[in-house]
Amino acid sequence: MKCRHCQTELTLQLIDLGSAPPSNAYLTQSTMRRAEKWFPLKVLVCESCWLVQAESYSKAEELFNDEYAYFSSFSDQWLKHAENYVNTMMDRFALTADSHVIEVASNDGYLLQYVKQRGIPCLGIEPTASTSEAARLKGIDTIEEFFDVSLAGSLVNQGKQADLIAANNVLAHVPDINGFAAGFATLLKPQGVATFEFPHLMHLIEGRQFDTIYHEHFSYLSFSTVVSILNTNGLSVFDVEELDTHGGSLRVFAQRKDMGKHPVNSRVTGLLNMEAAAGMNRTTYYEGFQAHADMVKNDFLSFLLGAKRAGKTVAGYGAAAKGNTLLNYAGVRPDLLPYVVDRNPAKQDKFLPGCRIPIVAEAHLKQIRPDYVVILPWNLREEVMVQLGYIREWGGQFVTAVPNIEFV
Repeated sequence: MKCRHCQTELTLQLIDLGSAPPSNAYLTQSTMRRAEKWFPLKVLVCESCWLVQAESYSKAEELFNDEYAYFSSFSDQWLKHAENYVNTMMDRFALTADSHVIEVASNDGYLLQYVKQRGIPCLGIEPTASTSEAARLKGIDTIEEFFDVSLAGSLVNQGKQADLIAANNVLAHVPDINGFAAGFATLLKPQGVATFEFPHLMHLIEGRQFDTIYHEHFSYLSFSTVVSILNTNGLSVFDVEELDTHGGSLRVFAQRKDMGKHPVNSRVTGLLNMEAAAGMNRTTYYEGFQAHADMVKNDFLSFLLGAKRAGKTVAGYGAAAKGNTLLNYAGVRPDLLPYVVDRNPAKQDKFLPGCRIPIVAEAHLKQIRPDYVVILPWNLREEVMVQLGYIREWGGQFVTAVPNIEFV
C-alpha cells in the first residue's frame, strides 16, 4: 500500500487490531440473521511524511450510509463546544449577515444551528441521509453528498463561496485526503478561513488511545503532517489551538495560499517544534503501541471475568465507535457484557456490530442496578458520571478501560 498523501510505499506497522465490522454498522433484529462484513483493522506509518493511516479495505460509502447512527447532538458537552466555537469565530473574523458559513460533515446541524440563530447564512454538507434529515428539520440547508474538489467547484459556480468553512472531526474520515483539502482552497473566498478539528496523533500515541482506531478513520494526524497536506493542496496554516475534546485535539486555521493575509501565529512554529522534539518523525516513537493495547485487552477481560465469577453485574454505557473497537478486539460478547446503554433513540433496540451486544435505553440501568458501569466513550467520562450519578445510590461504580483499567 502507498501513502494516501505522498505515495511512499508503507512498511512500518503501528498496530494490528485483527478484524471487525465498521464501528457504526449497528444491527437490527432482522439484520442479525445475516452475515456481517468484517474488515482487517491494521494501521501503518509513512516514514516519509509521517501520515499514520489505516490499510484500505472498505469504501467510505460502506461506512457512512443511510443507517449511520452517530448524531452529534446527543452529547451536551459537544453541543457546548460547538456553540463556543461559533461565538469565537463570529467575533474573531467579524462575520455578519452578509457572510456565508459552510460546515463540511455537518451531521445533524449541531453546529450550524448556532450560526443560523445569529442570522448568518449557512450551508451544511453531509453524506448520511439520517443526519442530513435531522439537520433539515432544524431549518438548516443541507447538501447530502460527500465533499470533494468537484462539489466545491460546483458550489463556486453557484456563487456559494464561504467566508468560513468548519470541518470538525472529518479530515481523518476521508480516503482521498489531498482531494478533500484541495476542495477547501477552491471553496474559500479570497480572504476566507477554514478550520479543521481532529484528534491529535500525539495524544493517541502517548495516551495509548488505541480504541480511537476504527474503519471510519482512514488517517491519524499530527500537526506537521496536516500542515504538509494543506500546503500541498493550496492552503497555508496561520494558527493552531490545542483542545481537550476527544482525548486531546487540535484546531487548525488555514487560508488560501494565493490570497490569504492572516499573519502566522507563533503557536504554529511552537507546535511543530514540540512534535519534532517528541520524536514524531522517528520510527522509535511508534514502538510499543501494540504491546500496550494487548495489555489493556487482557486487563479488561480479567476484570469482566472476575466480576462474573464474583456474581457482580456489569453494564456498558455509550454505544460509541471507540467502544466497539475495544469490545471486538477483546472478543467480548453478551455473556460478559449483557447490554450497553445509550441515550440516542436511533441506536436503542439495536445491537453493536461484531460483538452483537444489545443497546438499551437508560431506564434499563435503574431497573437492573448493575454493580459496575463501563464508560466506553471515556472522553465523555465526566459528563456521563454526572448524568448517571444515581448509580452510587446502590453502590455502583464507574469503570474505564483505556488507557488503563480505572475504577471511579
